[in-house]
Amino acid sequence: MADVTIRLVLVDDHPVVRDGLSAILSTQPDFSVVGEADAGPAALRQVEQLQPDVLLLDLELPEMDGVAVLEQLQQLPKPPRVLVFTAFDTDERIVQAVRAGAQGYLLKGAPREELFRAIRTLYAGGSTLQPVVASRLLRQMQAGTDVRKPMLTDREREVLALVAQGAANKAIAADLGITERTVKFHVSTIMHKLDAANRTEAVTLARERGEL
Repeated sequence: MADVTIRLVLVDDHPVVRDGLSAILSTQPDFSVVGEADAGPAALRQVEQLQPDVLLLDLELPEMDGVAVLEQLQQLPKPPRVLVFTAFDTDERIVQAVRAGAQGYLLKGAPREELFRAIRTLYAGGSTLQPVVASRLLRQMQAGTDVRKPMLTDREREVLALVAQGAANKAIAADLGITERTVKFHVSTIMHKLDAANRTEAVTLARERGEL
């Protein structure tokens, strides 16, 4: 990788995690951390402004989760390669991320050499999944999961369940301990994923598809 500089943007809502990642990645002469973001919208702005080669993306983010960020990135003329770097290892989350366009999925706690290798593989145009992640994805596909089907995150289901009860955004925010702005974003994302025209239709469609 001599004479190559891989430009990276780190997206994680924990400053300590970003600092640690930046320190680890800076030990590699071919890596350059050009930006950081602590939320979904900030990540999209960083990508548009800095045009990194590889985006290291956590899935649990404020305002806009990682899957929604991935979906938005696909609308760009030249989206970066995306390595999901997260603690979430549920089958559903893995399928969601891969379906939304992630080229790599690495669990936090992986050896640093594995992280370095994953970044270089993505930069070179390849894809990478940890064996445990690949086996979970394969199991989901063998079980008949349609990876093209919109799937709601656990948080989105929580929000939609309260919507189904007739709760307003302010009440939902108080119940879940999140901001009203975040609730509005989740509702918008839910309606987009389900192709629903309004909240009532979103509830109906989610029930029909077994999402609620």
